[in-house]
Amino acid sequence: MPTFTAPDGTTLAYRRIGRGEPLICLPGGPMRAAAYLGDLGGLAAHRTLVLLDLRGTGRSGHSADPAGYRCDRQVADVEALRAHLGLERIDLLAHSAGAGLATRYAAEHPERLGRLALITPATAVVGLDADPEDLRESVRRRGNPSWGPAALAALETALVGTPTAEEWAALQPLYYGRWDAAAQAHAAAAPEQRNLEAAPLFRAPGAFDPAATRAGLAGLKAPVLVLSGELDGGPTPRRAAEFAEAFPQGVHRTQPGGGHYPWLDDPDAFVRTVTEFLGR
Repeated sequence: MPTFTAPDGTTLAYRRIGRGEPLICLPGGPMRAAAYLGDLGGLAAHRTLVLLDLRGTGRSGHSADPAGYRCDRQVADVEALRAHLGLERIDLLAHSAGAGLATRYAAEHPERLGRLALITPATAVVGLDADPEDLRESVRRRGNPSWGPAALAALETALVGTPTAEEWAALQPLYYGRWDAAAQAHAAAAPEQRNLEAAPLFRAPGAFDPAATRAGLAGLKAPVLVLSGELDGGPTPRRAAEFAEAFPQGVHRTQPGGGHYPWLDDPDAFVRTVTEFLGR
């Protein structure tokens, strides 16, 4: 895997797959290696995906300073990758918690951004905190799935404490539009891809400054796509639409039947929406 050096000396790794103009991709988790993104449902047939392993994940080095895992500190890593690739401006795609990092990058380096696609984004970066009732409602919207009661019980534990391994497993169907074999395999790979020690540091005190971020976004000229999944509870389509309003050129789209990983639920619909946006 190719590597580059972050401003603090940490060696960071990334993969390039696909063809066409580069699209830098930031994973979520938070602090999950980029492998789970795969080829984003076939998006690599249209763009060269530059899949960054955030510091402390995948093939990237660990931060010598624990504060280096904070979302705001990792903005410099994204800018270093842009410079390493020799790009004047970048198109950027980010998933889930990675959207917080991408949004802070947009606020701090608006002149470096071409287009920004935020996929089922975490919204706390602009002060829109998650609502537990959104997660409960995401179960109810699915009718009466066999896994529903166990997921709801595990969710209540997760909202007030740390779920056990069994409860964590019971939560996984909530993140997918279809709990089929592909979704189950995707979920099973997650534990080995996450840096559980760094995850809470990503959103530690000081990592987010909603007022400053919103102020930085006020002059952003880049078009922004916020894509939500119809069945996702974090964010719900309603919350994603609110998030899109933080961007002067923001648009919101909802993928029917989609969960938190919409490129798995309906790859064709996902690729069609993203390529249409990037190609405008």
